[in-house]
Amino acid sequence: MNIYVSNLSNNTTGESLKELFATYGEVSSANVIMDKYTGASRGFGFVEMQDAEGKEAIEALHETEFEGKTIIVNVARPRPDRNDRGRDNRGGGGFNRRRY
Repeated sequence: MNIYVSNLSNNTTGESLKELFATYGEVSSANVIMDKYTGASRGFGFVEMQDAEGKEAIEALHETEFEGKTIIVNVARPRPDRNDRGRDNRGGGGFNRRRY
């Protein structure tokens, strides 16, 4: 089960996230997503666990305080396809750009 964790502190690391979830079962992986330009935390991450243990962790940790912030814990949803975000991919801004 892939678990989405948001509203993380800027100081949260993958290791501290793994330690938090490890109290509910074996954690396959735990990652905090970092900004590729600044290297700063983007405030969310993902934890991978077995289904039963993951469900227990979600119920126990959702809206609890971790490292000074109230975290939001949910089942991760698949990322939408980049071409399926409600755009027609033809460019433009939705208005006529002709010059008169």
